Amino acid sequence: MINVTKTYLPNKEKYVKYIDEIYENGWLTNNGPLVQKLEKKLAEYLGVKNIILVSNGTVALEIAYRTLDIKGFAITTPFSFVATTSSLVTNNILPIFADIDPSSFNIDPKNIEKLITPNTSAIVPVHVFGNACEVEKIERIANKHNLKVIYDAAHAFDVKYKNQSVLNYGNISTLSFHSTKLFHSIEGGALIINDDKLVEKARYLINFGIKNAEEIPHLGTNAKMNEFEAAMGLCLLDDIEEIKEKRKDILENYRKELKELVQFQKQNGNATENYSYFPVVFKSEDQLLKVQKALNEKQIFPRRYFYPSLDTLEYIEPKQECKISRDISKRILCLPIYAELEKDIQNKIIDIIKSNLK
Repeated sequence: MINVTKTYLPNKEKYVKYIDEIYENGWLTNNGPLVQKLEKKLAEYLGVKNIILVSNGTVALEIAYRTLDIKGFAITTPFSFVATTSSLVTNNILPIFADIDPSSFNIDPKNIEKLITPNTSAIVPVHVFGNACEVEKIERIANKHNLKVIYDAAHAFDVKYKNQSVLNYGNISTLSFHSTKLFHSIEGGALIINDDKLVEKARYLINFGIKNAEEIPHLGTNAKMNEFEAAMGLCLLDDIEEIKEKRKDILENYRKELKELVQFQKQNGNATENYSYFPVVFKSEDQLLKVQKALNEKQIFPRRYFYPSLDTLEYIEPKQECKISRDISKRILCLPIYAELEKDIQNKIIDIIKSNLK
């Protein structure tokens, strides 16, 4: 069975060495030495000032909102994984959806400003499939209206914009290290924060709001990464360049073979790619469903990322309609891409798509 992705598992002996270290020192969680080591190595690798590791990408978003005291309304994209929206709703922040650009699939800055009201406190864009947003345009809008910017950068591990990490944009960027991601720590996530004072607050928030043995200045939660997850992250980081190179080869082969048949995501010309996903857009939903059915019959399971468009969620009030997002979400399919995907399997996927688009 070929799924849209496959968890990369590093050398077992290397991972076991870290596990032995955990057993020897007995430090399993609460900012252990491997978490500290991974934070340092990731900050250096990604080119960011401060990184805080947490238990998953969703809680990273929630900690970001609390760190910045986001209230009222937040303008965000309807084309993303549901956690982008649900993390707002669970923190009593109303998502206001700005429709996407039909080529980049990212939030369209032209649609943001007209949605700003006195109740708006933040913009929450997503670097969809790792494709960098128009960060400078978003920054200008935010500065003009005194809004905070939290980037959901779950897909944007090691993406550069104009020769620096795209994670350095906005007040906070968040990452997901779920096992299906390009870089993973089994479960996990991170916050990237440039303001040292906010870093201190965020560290309290991920540990129940506790500052020290006698002070609890904030309403926090338990969002800490444990040592076993950090050990996996350290192993992955050693292999990440090789992983990216293999995924790049797969992605480029898809592009070469399918370029006349489907629409590809338009990449930000000022940014690098990390080869984390390969989405294709068909001419119609019927065409997509035909291809999906043919692939499923051969035990190949791509995914309809992102479907449905989040502006259709029943629990979002008031109701909003984003026509471009709804249209793209009905016609987009992410094809299998992972480091171990064999060339003959990829060619089989390509042949099935071609034969069903004649």
